[in-house]
Amino acid sequence: MSAPRGDAVRVRGVGKQFAQVSAVEGIDFRVPAGAVTALVGPTGAGKTTVLHLVLGLQQPSSGSVELDLPGRGPAAVGGVLSPRGLHPARTVRAQLDCYAPVVGVSRRRVAAVLEHTGLAAVADTVVAQLHPAQQTRLAVGIALLADPPLLVLDDPFADTHGIERTWVQELLRGHANRGGAVLVGASTLADVVAVADQLVVLSEGAVVWQGTPAKLRRGHPDRLVIAAQPSIALATALAAQGYTDAVMRPDGRLAVAEASEATIRSVAEAAQVRIGSIVSDPIHPDRVLASLTKPRRHPHLAPTPPVNPTPGFAPAPTSYGMPR
Repeated sequence: MSAPRGDAVRVRGVGKQFAQVSAVEGIDFRVPAGAVTALVGPTGAGKTTVLHLVLGLQQPSSGSVELDLPGRGPAAVGGVLSPRGLHPARTVRAQLDCYAPVVGVSRRRVAAVLEHTGLAAVADTVVAQLHPAQQTRLAVGIALLADPPLLVLDDPFADTHGIERTWVQELLRGHANRGGAVLVGASTLADVVAVADQLVVLSEGAVVWQGTPAKLRRGHPDRLVIAAQPSIALATALAAQGYTDAVMRPDGRLAVAEASEATIRSVAEAAQVRIGSIVSDPIHPDRVLASLTKPRRHPHLAPTPPVNPTPGFAPAPTSYGMPR
């Protein structure tokens, strides 16, 4: 798969209403080819609605969703939904075999996807016996059958931990590195900040922040918290050396960004400021997400758009560091 550079998806001023309820409004962002774009926000923020609009499962009430892909039809876009849409009585291989003719691929491709997703060893296991992370792998495998230029995934990190989460992150990164576009929804920044090229943060149906992880990091840096006497003298001395991002805590300690412990001690010694302690205060991405968003005031007013589920299908499968 080799997609041309440019925007694979353009979402322009999109709004969606269900009855008299506005699920999302004024949504604007782009999904470039060769990049991972993460749509992040708490439950009820509107992520699933936007993903369904991009997939064409719903039509916007206002605005437009434009796809610019090298192909058309079911082979052009791979989607992972929630619920995953897997038949509980089918084996893993049979599930893939059902979709292979739809996207025009052979059983050889099915075998390759089983290997790629790490499901070859459970190929003859029925879906109902898989644990949730394996069900997600299978749903991703179905999406990958045609090696589509665009992947759209609704929270593939749900019920994943450790190696499973890393596997999803590496898969998304690999697809983008080969020229594909990825749009992934996530409920936590911690899941996507290490793999995303750009972040689009939703809150209460609106975009409240977007940019690169590096930009987010600059706005919410890790800090060293210093007990010093006097703290104001240390803050002044650090500012004279160019370290101006210093915040006085209510307990009188100084929280400083960007400066190393060695630098702080050197500046304090030159300014004749006594240092009592220096404690690291790394910021977790989900603290940042909480500062940017808020839960829906009335979650029941933001229904998940219907996707015509098939009766009998299985329910949805229900360290960290921020790169600079």
